[in-house]
Parts: sequence; C-alpha cells; structure tokens
Amino acid sequence: MKKELKTKLAPVPAGPYSQGIQVGNTIYTAGQGPIDAETGQVAGETIEEQTAKTLENIKHILEQAGAAMDDVVKTTVHLSDLADFHAFNEVYKQYFNEPYPVRTTVGSQLMGIKVEIDVVAIRK
Repeated sequence: MKKELKTKLAPVPAGPYSQGIQVGNTIYTAGQGPIDAETGQVAGETIEEQTAKTLENIKHILEQAGAAMDDVVKTTVHLSDLADFHAFNEVYKQYFNEPYPVRTTVGSQLMGIKVEIDVVAIRK
C-alpha cells in the first residue's frame, strides 16, 4: 500500500525514484539537495543557503502527506565537507524542535552540491 508523494515545489527526481513514499502513517523521502524546483539549478553557494533550500524541499514533500517537520523521526545527512558540520547544524536546528530526530551524518562525494538529506517521518 505504497502511495507516491509528488509536488511541484520540490525538484523532479533525476532518475527512477520518487520524491517520497507513504506507507500507512510512515513517510520516506528520497535524498534531497539544494535544487530549486522552478529552475533546476543549485540554490545558494554557502552550506547555510544550501541546507535551508534542502530542508524546504523536504518540507514540501512532507506536506503532500499532511505531515510536518515535527513529524520527522530520522534523518540521514551527507555533507561534501565535514568542516561544514557546525554551520550546517546552525541551520538544521531551525527546522526541528526538541526532541530532535535521530540522525546519521556522513562525509560524501556529492556532485556540485554541499548537502543531501533524506528523512523518515511518522504522521500524527
């Protein structure tokens, strides 16, 4: 009973995957980056700008399922440069309330972007 989540407010997938999938009250998003849905271009040059755009894209996908950022229970974060960790956290914590979601953060080779995030949310 998978339901595809699709919004024009987040970037179109670049391959054979969905923006998000809902199974019951659980929502899974694909890895999102700082791509502007209208232009298809990277939005922002700094880690702070790119993190904000990435989380806005995730927020739009969650909204398609009637969920919100407060429903997120798990995030996986890929940073192209782990030296950006502190600056990333400063933006990240503006999108979530305590108790914060559990999180895995890794350094990854990302093509032309500084951050990619996917989430798991449980809709209330």
